[in-house]
Amino acid sequence: MSKRHLYPGCLIAAAIAIAPFYATAQALDRNDPSTATRDANNQVKTQLPFDNTDDLELAERGLIARPASTIIRDAAGNVVWDMDQFAFEQGDAPDSVNPSLWRQAKLNSKYGLYKVSERIYQVRGFDLSNLSVIEGDSGYIVVDPLITKEVAAAAMELVFEHLPRKPVVAVIYSHSHADHFGGVKGVVDEQDVADGKVRIIASEGFMEFAVSENVLAGNVMTRRASYMFGSLLPKDEKGGVGVGLGKAISSGMVTLIEPTDIITRTGEELEIDGVRMVFMNTPFAEAPAELMFYLPQMQAFYAAEEANGTLHNLYTLRGAQVRDALLWSGYLHEAKDLISPETQVLFGGHHWPRWGYDNIVEYLTKQGDAYKYIHDQTLRLANHGFTMDEISEQIALPPELGQVWYNRGYYGTVSHNVRAVYQKYLGFFDGNPANMHKLPPEQSGSKYVEFMGGADELLGNARKAYANAEYRWVAEVVNHLVFADPSNVEARQLQADALEQLGYQAESGQWRNFYLTAASELRHGVMTAGTTRTLSPDMVNALSLDDFFDYLAVRLNGPKAAGRNIVINFRFRDSGDDYLVSVNNGVLHHEHRGRTSDADATVTLTRGGLVAMAMLGQATRALTAAGLVDIEGDAAALEQLIALLDNFEFWFNIVTP
Repeated sequence: MSKRHLYPGCLIAAAIAIAPFYATAQALDRNDPSTATRDANNQVKTQLPFDNTDDLELAERGLIARPASTIIRDAAGNVVWDMDQFAFEQGDAPDSVNPSLWRQAKLNSKYGLYKVSERIYQVRGFDLSNLSVIEGDSGYIVVDPLITKEVAAAAMELVFEHLPRKPVVAVIYSHSHADHFGGVKGVVDEQDVADGKVRIIASEGFMEFAVSENVLAGNVMTRRASYMFGSLLPKDEKGGVGVGLGKAISSGMVTLIEPTDIITRTGEELEIDGVRMVFMNTPFAEAPAELMFYLPQMQAFYAAEEANGTLHNLYTLRGAQVRDALLWSGYLHEAKDLISPETQVLFGGHHWPRWGYDNIVEYLTKQGDAYKYIHDQTLRLANHGFTMDEISEQIALPPELGQVWYNRGYYGTVSHNVRAVYQKYLGFFDGNPANMHKLPPEQSGSKYVEFMGGADELLGNARKAYANAEYRWVAEVVNHLVFADPSNVEARQLQADALEQLGYQAESGQWRNFYLTAASELRHGVMTAGTTRTLSPDMVNALSLDDFFDYLAVRLNGPKAAGRNIVINFRFRDSGDDYLVSVNNGVLHHEHRGRTSDADATVTLTRGGLVAMAMLGQATRALTAAGLVDIEGDAAALEQLIALLDNFEFWFNIVTP
């Protein structure tokens, strides 16, 4: 089905940008690594310090318990997490996996309950992220409760098996990405929060960004995330081995409880159950709302996701707003200067801790310098007139930065982070007018094929390039033929072959997943699977009405709405809010506290009634008959508005038209 075909209606809810973890296993035809790929991967072994095995010790240090299996199920018996599927990651790297990525994959496969230091513990390997537990005077403070409630509950059960069973007195959301808050209801009960028994701490802007960041573009972001996380790939030596930041993403229920305490500035302190916390506010770097904190009594620093065991993304390939490399670097250097020389351990939302003050300072310094190097050198070359693609081919981290394992590109890469910096400052246009108004892929593809002498000539030359291991060039050239004629099986197969070899060579987990997923879809078509993509009830309820109407504006089919003039007053019984919503000039506008006597209709309803109509597709007449919605004036105007909203197809094509 073409990605350009949009569906009218209102059945689909907004998406959050996390990908499905489980897909139906299929026996896929896959190639062996080519001689060139084997040679490239063997060369990696000579280029990096594989004799430095410090991370192996760090990742195992403090292990208390490792369950025999981590298969976790939801209430219906569906598997939502399974580390067992990565059991094949043993021994030396196979020829089909970059040895550096294989090393990271094996480290990320270590799971269990770990003691970080006195009164600090972590559960690792129960989701993409870590769940941390700080022991207070009477209970536990949980930091970053994973993505879904099922895995968070399982992680806490592991904690209670080996530590005293005490109440959770507080939860800290380090930032606004779902892998750091979505499992909260597996850790605490919402009523206990409402009753003041449990505090929820987050940084300024958390609720806005946690819910709204991925709503307006949520459908496309989540579809692309299925590539990024390799959700449809078999987990084996020729498929998914992880994503660099962690193994994968759980597929249970994403939950959310609104924070009770908001951190607004660096230096702000809280005492929670006898534990003193000094916070560092770090917005608009790794996340638009994020915080780190220092624990003076425990001589420990929590780095959230600002410091990791990999180079991170300045731009995430699933799609998101570009992150600020200069801010990010600055925060890491500020943290280095703020922590006490007595600091003994740094731990975070991903990977394993770092122990020893000198090691921590070096870690923060070199990771901060990696982001600043990418930032500064990109702009240096841009000011020399080089374009985004030219710069990404020129920049490599200097040895003192690039030869340390935690700066390797397992998740973010120097290549696409350079492009992110260029995009942030200069946008998509490289200044060459030839690239200002290019033809769309189907049209340009047909013309390229014609210029190259037709499909047979193109494929013949491309096969020669493939034989010469020019995989990047084959993927680029054959892509024109695939978009000109997606039914050309030979073209799809050859492009898949080239992408597959690029995947086998990739050091970045998400690059590997993108390449291999694309190869699979070129060979077999889009393979659908169950996915954690629609907003859960908690996420829908957390949307402000302004955000809700903004999302409806994105769904408005502009061409169909052209020439229409619709004005509706919305009165919400449950909140007392009034909104004036209008459609004119093909645009949906909303005004809070606005009403007009000239409206086509006045609709009195609850928030749930609006969700039922606009997101669940329930008929307005049925809701009116049930007494859930009252309409004064022209009921047809409301029905026309709802009918103008598009429903987004999730499994749209990516590597074909």
